[in-house]
Amino acid sequence: MRNPFRRRTATDLAGASLDRQAWHRLRRNPLAIASMVVIGLFALVAVLGYLITPDPTPDCNQQHLELATLKPLSRATIVHLDQQAPLRRHMLHGTPLPYTTLPIDNKYSIARDTLFATPLAGEPVALPMSRVAQIESRTYLLGTDAYGRDLLSMLMIGSRVSLSVGFIALAIALLLGITLGALAAYHGGWVDNLILWVINVVWSIPTVLLVIAITFALGKGFWQIFVAVGLTMWVDIARIVRGEILGLREKEYIEATRALGYSSARTIFRHLLPGTVGAVSVVAASNFASAILLEAGLSFLGIGVQPPTPSWGMMVKDNYGYLLLDSAHLALLPGLCIMLIVLAFMVLASSLRDALDTRR
Repeated sequence: MRNPFRRRTATDLAGASLDRQAWHRLRRNPLAIASMVVIGLFALVAVLGYLITPDPTPDCNQQHLELATLKPLSRATIVHLDQQAPLRRHMLHGTPLPYTTLPIDNKYSIARDTLFATPLAGEPVALPMSRVAQIESRTYLLGTDAYGRDLLSMLMIGSRVSLSVGFIALAIALLLGITLGALAAYHGGWVDNLILWVINVVWSIPTVLLVIAITFALGKGFWQIFVAVGLTMWVDIARIVRGEILGLREKEYIEATRALGYSSARTIFRHLLPGTVGAVSVVAASNFASAILLEAGLSFLGIGVQPPTPSWGMMVKDNYGYLLLDSAHLALLPGLCIMLIVLAFMVLASSLRDALDTRR
């Protein structure tokens, strides 16, 4: 027997037309295009990671206290000593340097196979050229922090942390929110009452306090923060999905699925949830921005991502004392990155809402 649901009905055609119209409205919105470009650039930097950072060491943790708090576009002369076989850059975890480094004054000389130089912190030394692999003049485009680490490299790897928190926390929230919201709306009765009670309990607890409590229970760390943020963001999604499905479950085509004896899982996942994609997309983009802010706030408080892993929130915490000094950029630049990525996701969420609004 031929399945009548495989035919493209008028409702299907109307939905496809609405999707095309929403996409065209989104493409004509310059703010939406700008937000997607910003998000795409941050995502590209996060994916490439150590392949493009000036400092390819793990966690960008190459420290030179002699080069602490350099201004942007500062130059330094560095000697590479005892070079071994070169190592290939690792995209995910970085590559330990195969040599030791020594920052020196740029007034050095070479005579009789000997390098005469003055380290930035120490007395003049004479190094045999057999130990010297390379004399490098390095430019720090955004300067260095209090430990002499390259600020640009830390910002680039910090984008990986923020976007990873957003993606993984949002995936956890979508899984819990869509599942519980769909079950509550479709079955109703005591299932709906129980899930609503859980939603109201979680809703009544301030989000930041709940995240802090879950973080203390799971412990500090990189993966713990993903779970903690994800377990607090599913409530919004569950309420949205429940409301959308409550309006869809009385439609004629849903009654037809019951008459044909389709299972509840098939009805929910193939015929109800596709109708909630628009509303869920809007709240998902907004929650992505919220996850980034939560991670930055927890790292600022010291209970998020732990050193030496770079995090924008932790960078603001470590350098906010320089706001009143002559190195305010150390705290302003990571704060600007947080502002840009959060603003981009909020603008994208607003643009999605306007594009999917059928009343326009």
